[in-house]
Amino acid sequence: MDSKQRVTINSQFDGGNIEVADLSDAEDIQLNVRTDRQSKDCQWFYFRIAGAGNLHSRIRILNAGQCNYPAGWEQYQAVCSDDLQNWYRVPTTYDGTELVLSLQPATDCCHIAYFAPYSLHRHYERISAACRSDRCRLESSTKTVLGRDLEILRIGEPGPNRRVCWMVARQHPGETMAEWWIEGVVDRLLDPNDAVARSLLSNMVFYVVPNMNPDGSFQGNLRTNAAGVNLNRVWDRPDIHTSPEVYWVKKTMEATGVDICFDVHGDEALPYNFIASSEGIADWNDSRQQLLDSFKSTLEAVNPDFQTRYGYPVAPRGKANLSFCTNCTAAEFGSLSMTHEMPFKDTKGTPDDIFGWSPARSKLLGASNLDVVHAHMNKL
Repeated sequence: MDSKQRVTINSQFDGGNIEVADLSDAEDIQLNVRTDRQSKDCQWFYFRIAGAGNLHSRIRILNAGQCNYPAGWEQYQAVCSDDLQNWYRVPTTYDGTELVLSLQPATDCCHIAYFAPYSLHRHYERISAACRSDRCRLESSTKTVLGRDLEILRIGEPGPNRRVCWMVARQHPGETMAEWWIEGVVDRLLDPNDAVARSLLSNMVFYVVPNMNPDGSFQGNLRTNAAGVNLNRVWDRPDIHTSPEVYWVKKTMEATGVDICFDVHGDEALPYNFIASSEGIADWNDSRQQLLDSFKSTLEAVNPDFQTRYGYPVAPRGKANLSFCTNCTAAEFGSLSMTHEMPFKDTKGTPDDIFGWSPARSKLLGASNLDVVHAHMNKL
């Protein structure tokens, strides 16, 4: 196959992100990750390569070492799809400067990404499907910076003795595994044959925000919204103009109350699923610690893809950053609030050589959390 054959790279679509540096040699494609709109953050990439069918291609991301989390490239493998449905890992190396992908596409068109994308098209499909269930209502649909809808799904009926659970995902839009996690939760809650879901909805009501940052998602951003704001750094002072996504969700929380809150994310560097909580808030106590420890140990027993050994350092008492969703909601509502982190890499303890950490596994982990909530709902 002639290495000078016509190959094209395109990222002008929902979630796309890449810049072409050199396409003169199809066997040595040179690219750069574009920074977020209105900010300098960068790490998320997603692009289409056409015309390289059956050609041994070497794709070099030249500025990988200058991205937000260069340690995230170590032992990382990019994902590729020939049909936008199934995403498999491709050989990837990192030399401290460049990320190099090696592949031989089976067809003349394939897509390559940092992690399996979650499109706004799929997002709207899933919202519509959820609203067809008599268990679900579109509680509110406020607006983002660019005027997109920001949906809050209410699953179950509120009541005076019902616990209130909030789940938010994709404050950081490049962390697409978070919305896959939410999809697993919503599917299970709406399954009339699931006994755990039935029991939960007899005792609790769930408020679910599948995508906190649809503007940033569409723009192909890693961390920020359309105003260049990191949404998970403004929960103590959201601005109606630059962070309306947090402003309106928090207003709704104030109306409903919060007993348990999940803020779902992806971690670029650590090859583990783990929970970071709010031990650093001023009124943390032994009772809250016992509840958190019990939740984590139960989830580890329910789903071995989750573990409790590795995670983030715990902030000292009274030193929590209240601009984070987890710390802010725990401090203001007295809730059990947790940041759930998943890897962009594979899980080190439970690897999958073909798919790595994947949408399917993210969905199953999300669904597993409902078993744990069920086991603890009378303690919230």
